[in-house]
Amino acid sequence: MNYKLSVILLIGVLASVWAASTYTDKYDNIDLDEILTNERLYKKYFDCIQGKGKCTPDGTELKEAIPDALKTECAKCNAKQKAGVEKVLRHLLTKKAEDYKILEDKFDPEGVYRKKYEAQKKLADEGKPIVL
Repeated sequence: MNYKLSVILLIGVLASVWAASTYTDKYDNIDLDEILTNERLYKKYFDCIQGKGKCTPDGTELKEAIPDALKTECAKCNAKQKAGVEKVLRHLLTKKAEDYKILEDKFDPEGVYRKKYEAQKKLADEGKPIVL
């Protein structure tokens, strides 16, 4: 095989592996406070994540990322995404406990991640920062 072609293929493979190692940042500037404090918006996202409603593009991206983020402890999240996860988790744990339970049952039916994230729940209950 031609050397130049090999280098181009290698660059392409490395770029695709690197791209797959992080979540997209195109939705990082969404106003989470607006979603969490507006019951109508919150319900739309919550229904989307449950698979019970129509999803916006960012809702679809979120729904698809949740299983992997749980499994990898948000390893593909950037700093802004981790801060957003903390904000949403804190909101769910302190203000929407029933919704948290519904999502927990959906995304962790065997309880694999519950023990893993028990410490985060305790931190939220104590009003301390959640560590991802």
